[in-house]
Amino acid sequence: MRLFAAVLPPDDVVQELAVEVGRLRRLPGADGLRWTGRPGWHFTLAFYGEVDDALVPELTRRLARTASRTEPFGLALRGGGQFGHGRALWAGADGDLRTMRLLAERSEAAARKAGVPMDGHRRYTAHLTVARSRDAVDVRSYLEVLDGFRSRTWTVGELVLVRSNLPTSGVPGEQPRYEPVARWSLGAAG
Repeated sequence: MRLFAAVLPPDDVVQELAVEVGRLRRLPGADGLRWTGRPGWHFTLAFYGEVDDALVPELTRRLARTASRTEPFGLALRGGGQFGHGRALWAGADGDLRTMRLLAERSEAAARKAGVPMDGHRRYTAHLTVARSRDAVDVRSYLEVLDGFRSRTWTVGELVLVRSNLPTSGVPGEQPRYEPVARWSLGAAG
């Protein structure tokens, strides 16, 4: 299974972002970007890639422990940024980013301890991808719009293990399908 650990924003925050993305999609050149859809809007904490079925039970056990050891925290969508000279355009986060980073680091460590091969560690940057491009793109006008964006703050109360089903139809622009396979409440250790 192709898996990752994530934080999923609530429906009303997704709706706020949808309004903002609608504004972005009306900017000149927006048709040259591949826009992600609402079902794909999440904060990836740790990307595991293809995980051997035999490792999934241990990974889920360790992620449950990770969730229980991490207290709920406040988060909002705010601003935006880019990776790779416009190859990825994203909405950023505001709030308790220290705890978000801790949850990401613990989610990565859980995978390593479960025997999931992980690429080299990178400093975590909380981001929610809204568009991609195969080529470098000047995204300054998009970043200017995103700069004024801020959603309401919500309490992140769960860690989600998500399965990513890659497109198989060959239809241009088809999006991956994301399927939560397990959820754990944060701070459940008592």
